[in-house]
Amino acid sequence: MDVDVMTTALPLGDIGSLAARTQAAGFSGMLFTETGRTPYLNAAVASQAAPGLELSTGVAVAFPRSPFITAATAWELQEGTGGRFRLGLGTQVRTHVVRRYGTAFERPGPRLRDYVLAVKACFAAFRTGTLDHHGEFYNLDFITPQWSAGPIDAPDPKVDIAAVNPWMLRMAGEVADGVHVHPIGEPGYIARHVVPKVAEGAMKSGRLPSDIALIVPVMTIVGDTDEERAAERERVRFSMSFYGSTPNYAFIWDEAGFDGTTARIREKQKAGDVNGMAAQITDDHIATFATESTWDGLAAALADKYGDTASRVVLYNALGDPERFERYGEVARQLSQGGALGR
Repeated sequence: MDVDVMTTALPLGDIGSLAARTQAAGFSGMLFTETGRTPYLNAAVASQAAPGLELSTGVAVAFPRSPFITAATAWELQEGTGGRFRLGLGTQVRTHVVRRYGTAFERPGPRLRDYVLAVKACFAAFRTGTLDHHGEFYNLDFITPQWSAGPIDAPDPKVDIAAVNPWMLRMAGEVADGVHVHPIGEPGYIARHVVPKVAEGAMKSGRLPSDIALIVPVMTIVGDTDEERAAERERVRFSMSFYGSTPNYAFIWDEAGFDGTTARIREKQKAGDVNGMAAQITDDHIATFATESTWDGLAAALADKYGDTASRVVLYNALGDPERFERYGEVARQLSQGGALGR
């Protein structure tokens, strides 16, 4: 099991040292989210500061960038990392895409499916000189040598997508190389939805379910004293309330036995009550959706919980205190070397 550290995209001057620390600590790689800063430049700096580190976008917003621009950027990063880059894409939500990016959002699922195929067609064009993609949303059929990145001495980048609902999970299994599971994707949800739906999609395209990577972010509560774990638990509670406010994710809470969680969070959100939002996340929620452990037991706890499903585990809250970061790195090293799996 590979273990990455999750980080938002940071000022470029901060990334090189963080990448070097991440590699030295024992992590397999870094996953860059996209918020106010773009993940691609962060990945480029990290690739030069820590050669050999596996890098991915998790996830970059797809629609504001043309498939060709995204493909060309991923191609350069794949070359710069020596084949250790994964392109993670997502739709974002309508308000951001339309009102912040000024881009169309109609039928986001089918649009993302066509986008992934268009990106892969661009990869093929960089090798062959022929661009030929005609889909429902994107038509690409013109490329000349001076506008092509050309072949590289690495395989095509893997293209992963963020998927939550059953349709998107099936689509990921059909056309993508991996799935970014949602941060509140607890093991029951992964077993009920992610694994079978991805398998359905894989079979549709003549692939094995094992051909599609499952990339699972995990929220952890770690400490050797009750006080340490109590402080971590409150941070996780706030993170879960943020994610839990999205209506499309309500079914995940409901199916896990926490009916109405999203509605209660949204009621507090509309009132501007951030603390009230967090208060809707009970200790029972946290026990189901997070992993709590002592430091010595964390590797085994993660292996027991995700070892049969996850290709990569992404530690959601490893950054922060330098000492804790080093200890998380040792856990990552144990998992990547298989020592905690008992296999």
